Amino acid sequence: MYNAKAYSAVSATSPLASDTIARRDPTEHDVQIEILFCGICHSDVHSVRNEWSDFMSTTYPIVPGHEIVGRVTQVGSAVTKYKPGDLAGIGCMVDSDGTCPHCKAGFEQFCQNVIFTYNSPDKHKTAPVTYGGYSDSVVVDERFVLRVPDNLDLAGVAPLLCAGITTYSPLRHWGVTKGKKVGVVGLGGLGHMGVKFARAFGAHVVVFTTSPDKKEGALRLGADEVVVSRNADEMQQNAGSFDFILDTVSANHDINAYLNLLRLDGNITLVGAPEKPLEGRGIQPDHGPPQSLRL
Repeated sequence: MYNAKAYSAVSATSPLASDTIARRDPTEHDVQIEILFCGICHSDVHSVRNEWSDFMSTTYPIVPGHEIVGRVTQVGSAVTKYKPGDLAGIGCMVDSDGTCPHCKAGFEQFCQNVIFTYNSPDKHKTAPVTYGGYSDSVVVDERFVLRVPDNLDLAGVAPLLCAGITTYSPLRHWGVTKGKKVGVVGLGGLGHMGVKFARAFGAHVVVFTTSPDKKEGALRLGADEVVVSRNADEMQQNAGSFDFILDTVSANHDINAYLNLLRLDGNITLVGAPEKPLEGRGIQPDHGPPQSLRL
C-alpha cells in the first residue's frame, strides 16, 4: 500500500478537508493513474451529505469523485491495454463480479455486485470502502479504465465520465436522430450536455426550465426553443408533441406535466436522482394511448 493525498468528509455536516488515504499497490490487472482532473458531480454532494440514505447510506470518511481523468503511471504485469504515459479516464464503476449475465453481456452497470468508484465495499481490503477521485492518484482494474485521446482538453473530458454518458446513453438508446423533437428538462450539469448531444444528433431541441434567465444560455448551447415550465400556456402548446424527453432535474417536481407532452410511443427518461421518490411516478398522461416512462 501507499499513501495518497485526498479531500474527504468525516460526517454529513462537515466540509471537505485535506486528508491522507491508503491506496493499494497495483496487482497484475491494475492500472495506477495520477489524477489530473476530477469533475464535481451533484451525486458527490448527495453522497457527502448522506441525502440518499434511504437506499445508499454513506460510510465515513468519504472521498467522492467519479469523473476522473489522469495519466497512467504504473501497470500490472498482466495489463495489455495501457502503458505508463497514457491518458486515461475512470467513471462511476471500478469493479464488478465479471461472471453474471450482465457482466458477460457488457452491462456491468447492472451487476448485482458492482463496485462504485467511491463508497462501495473495497474487496481488496485497502480501506473499508472505495475512495474516489478527489485525490492525487487511484488504482483501478484495467477493465474499468477508459482511453482518453491526447488531443482533447482534459478538464473538459472529466465531466463526460458521468454527466456525459448519463445523457448520451438514453439519447442513443431511444433513437434520437434528425427529425425527432426532444425535450431537455433542466439546464444544469446534465441538462447542458443533453442539449449539446441532442443538437449534434440532429434533433429539434426544446429546453424546459423554471428560470427565464437561462433562455440565452440554452439557445447558445444549441436549443431551438426554450419553454418556461411554470407558464401553463407554453406547456399546453407543446402537449402531445415530443418523441423523447430527457428529465435531468434532481429535485422534486411534477413528472405528470412532462408526461402530457409525449406523443404516441414517446418516451421520457429520468436521469436526475432526487432525495425522495417523485410523486406521480408511473401515472399515465391524460391524453391518448399510454406513453413510455423509463426511470
